[in-house]
Amino acid sequence: MPTNVTIEYLKAEEEYKEAKTIPQKIRALEKMYATVPKHKGTEKLRLQIKRKLSELRKELEKQQSQRKGGGYSFSVRKEGAAQIVLVGLPNVGKSSILGRITNAEVESADYPFTTVEPIPGMMHHKDVQIQLVEVPGLVEGASLGKGMGTQLLSVIRNADAIAIVVDLSQDPVKQMEILLREFERAGIKLNKRRPRVEIKRTASGGIIINGQENIKGEVSEVMRMLREEKIHSAEITVKEEVTLEEFADALDESLVWKRAIIIANKGDAPGSRENYKKLVKAYGDRFKIVPVSAGKGIKLEELKEELFKLADVIRVFTKSPGEDPAYPPIPMRRGATVIEVAKKVHKDFAENFKYARVWGKSVKFPGQRVGADHVLEDGDIVEIHAR
Repeated sequence: MPTNVTIEYLKAEEEYKEAKTIPQKIRALEKMYATVPKHKGTEKLRLQIKRKLSELRKELEKQQSQRKGGGYSFSVRKEGAAQIVLVGLPNVGKSSILGRITNAEVESADYPFTTVEPIPGMMHHKDVQIQLVEVPGLVEGASLGKGMGTQLLSVIRNADAIAIVVDLSQDPVKQMEILLREFERAGIKLNKRRPRVEIKRTASGGIIINGQENIKGEVSEVMRMLREEKIHSAEITVKEEVTLEEFADALDESLVWKRAIIIANKGDAPGSRENYKKLVKAYGDRFKIVPVSAGKGIKLEELKEELFKLADVIRVFTKSPGEDPAYPPIPMRRGATVIEVAKKVHKDFAENFKYARVWGKSVKFPGQRVGADHVLEDGDIVEIHAR
């Protein structure tokens, strides 16, 4: 135990020792992690706390799953180019937003819990269909099993991206604090990416670590983490500088990494301008913040454009030799290659692929001949040539 921990940490540690339930233990450990001094001498302690938190969250999820049994659960089948969830506290205007920018038929009212199950709708923008899913309002403690929190968070974890809706007529910073705490407890990392640590399990040969110089900490601690995860034989490649905590995150398969924006709704309400400034000051460096008024239809086209960017898709047009590009375009994930487009068109094109000609941003000149691994950009036109 480091001797320079704070009084707040010691109080939280005592709270943890006296905790009887998993939610109580999680809350105490979160306080311990938040109050432990951040320096090299406490690195192992922070790792231990994170490890306990991960174990407790998995145990809580297992308990809740068993308790639920064959009971009610939520599942939303993905459709369109991407699925984005609209999530926020109760009565922030998620239904109004969904009804305004999609084809969904929603019940919108000025009282909490109007929505009692996830509602999907399709947003059409720039020739692409993007699925938006409104989930019922999250409440404080949702990640610890309050209400239908675990089912709702499961829908959020499975989505491609997240649009957080806050109400500018209330304190948006406090709303974000509650939501971010629930996301963190549920293992949802926002606007961050998984550390570039590649793990290939092998049948034998023990642990081989490539790029050890990128690990900012003791390799013996890394080996301990691997043993705890029951990884005894694997080739590990560390492709960037990582701390021990970041290495632990890369190992934790329960974590998910999602892109997110904030939709600041009710921008026409009294006090909304001041609240918007507070929100930007607190979270503007981490999130794109889109101010709207769903009730009055203000800035909804700007919102659609930001949701399109959040979906992180590109539009690829295909054409046959001597013909105009086909319409509509094929939506693809950013970073898609020519061969992936060929597979979308028809498996025969992929199996018999020779080369392609491309017009657009990804090439230096129109009709440039490219290979199967050529990475495409939004608006590119692709002409596939097969044997």
